[in-house]
Amino acid sequence: MQSSLAFILHSRPYKETSALVDLFTPNGRLRAVLRSARGKHGSVARPFSLLDIELRGRSELKSISRIEPAGEFNFLQGQALFCAMYLNELLVRLLPLDDPQPQLFEHYTLSVQGLAHGLPMQPLLRNFEWRLLEQLGYGFSFTEDIHGQALQGQMLYRLVPQSGFEAVSLVQSGVFQGADILALATADWQQERILQTAKRVMRQALAAHLGGRPLMSRELFLIQKGSK
Repeated sequence: MQSSLAFILHSRPYKETSALVDLFTPNGRLRAVLRSARGKHGSVARPFSLLDIELRGRSELKSISRIEPAGEFNFLQGQALFCAMYLNELLVRLLPLDDPQPQLFEHYTLSVQGLAHGLPMQPLLRNFEWRLLEQLGYGFSFTEDIHGQALQGQMLYRLVPQSGFEAVSLVQSGVFQGADILALATADWQQERILQTAKRVMRQALAAHLGGRPLMSRELFLIQKGSK
């Protein structure tokens, strides 16, 4: 029997009254069966809110024997809700099962709380994306190129996924100004130009690990945005 703090990342029906849920805990992403999902347990098992759970089983698929709220309910709506859905989808798509991630769990907790309390969304998303890449071992330098040479502000660079930045001599699609990359090293992503650079960098870096499949949260956001 294992007790843990957890967030529900994704849930889908399982058999008659149960649900198959992806959980994010300090011990990593876990998969478990939640019984009575349409009853008492289901009313507590809300996404984006911290839960105290008890797990049973030694196999990869565990069973939730107890589930209780462990903090305030993070009420999300509008763009903040889509942002939180995006974070959840990244974790489901990229985190392997049973890979302990206590630091990333803490950062996710703070990110969801920040969205619920109306903090600026773009810096929050970019910081989480970067922390996720680093924790998975996919991080790279914002001060040196892939050959270990210091980045030059006046030069152009392209991103080589999983490796870093490589200097290019000609302007081409998807390249970055050296000065903008260097600005990312300070994580001061409040300036609009630097924030846009961070968004482009993270999108390119993440795309290499998402296998070409689109993110449903992003598509839903675009549909919702276009319907207004």
